[in-house]
Amino acid sequence: MILDHQLAQQIVDRTMSIIGYNINVMNHAGIIIGSGESQRLGQVHDGAILALKHGDSIELTEESCRSLKGVKPGINMLLQSNEQVVGILGITGEPNDIREFANLVKMTAEMIIDQADLVEKLQWDRRHREEFITAWVNNELSVQELESWAGKLSIDIMQPRVAVVIQFRDQETPKSLQSIRKLVDLLEYPQRDNLVAIISMNEIVVLKPCQSVAQWDSQIESQRIDKLLARLGENQIDGFDIALGQLFESPWQIHRSYQSAKQVLQTGRAHQPKRNKHLFEELRLPVLLSPLADFWQGEQLMNAMDKLERKDKSGQLVKTLDALFKANGSVSECSKLLFVHRNTLRYRLDKISEITGISTSDFVGLTELYIARQISKVR
Repeated sequence: MILDHQLAQQIVDRTMSIIGYNINVMNHAGIIIGSGESQRLGQVHDGAILALKHGDSIELTEESCRSLKGVKPGINMLLQSNEQVVGILGITGEPNDIREFANLVKMTAEMIIDQADLVEKLQWDRRHREEFITAWVNNELSVQELESWAGKLSIDIMQPRVAVVIQFRDQETPKSLQSIRKLVDLLEYPQRDNLVAIISMNEIVVLKPCQSVAQWDSQIESQRIDKLLARLGENQIDGFDIALGQLFESPWQIHRSYQSAKQVLQTGRAHQPKRNKHLFEELRLPVLLSPLADFWQGEQLMNAMDKLERKDKSGQLVKTLDALFKANGSVSECSKLLFVHRNTLRYRLDKISEITGISTSDFVGLTELYIARQISKVR
């Protein structure tokens, strides 16, 4: 534990408010780094040097101070943490007047140091856990590294987990670290054993423990997400999308669950922009098709939609095509959804076939148009 100026001044402020005497805190070199008299900061305190050399408390009277530099009457005591000297505490005043509560002040100061040390260790542990989770979901660790790091952090990598991605909608204005941490604290509740990492100032990943693939129930996970959304709302946290990926039972495939959650999020925003909860099971086919957009096969499929969108200035034909998909290809059901006559609908469908060169009246053609439409939405 290293005693810095901030912690030293905290000790000074908290103890002086109780006893009413000036307090100085010196580092292991005897330099004043915290004091009720700000002009003394940075000065060498000979009384602290004596206490360090003596290895014990030193009492200094008015007379003994005359031969020392930067010292006033008082008691100088060693501050320890984990059985190591980390600094010196000096109480200004005649020893006879302050001796009764000197040890109490020393004990209070050491409690403050131990508490700060514990907080620092917890923060260190959190940082390393986040670094591990980030490397894990990005598939940056070898098998040996994954097992070794998980062992040091007491993380059971054999516990099946599914990735959940939370992204704030306003990508241009990142959330403050304080608001991000507030969200992380709500996600890290011990009962669920969630592993949480801040990927960026706009994205958080949660690795949720779950049953095996054979017992996997996305509806149960969906209900848990609903409860989480309710808790976040109660804490005034909003303006985000949350996506549940697919479960891959092997710990070596957790990156695939993370990738699937990211793809679900992207697809969900394109297909259901008014919702903030997106599930792989609800968007399964569009999610599985979406990677085609990055390959020549996807480009070939999207040619039909590109032609249609260029000719369809009002968007009426694309809307008609979407309604036909929703009606599972049934012309009668589609006409009801659109509130148009069957002849009007048939004219629009023939127009779509004419523009795209793909038939809307057979299964193969309709399937090709459906795939093209799903890819174009994500694009």
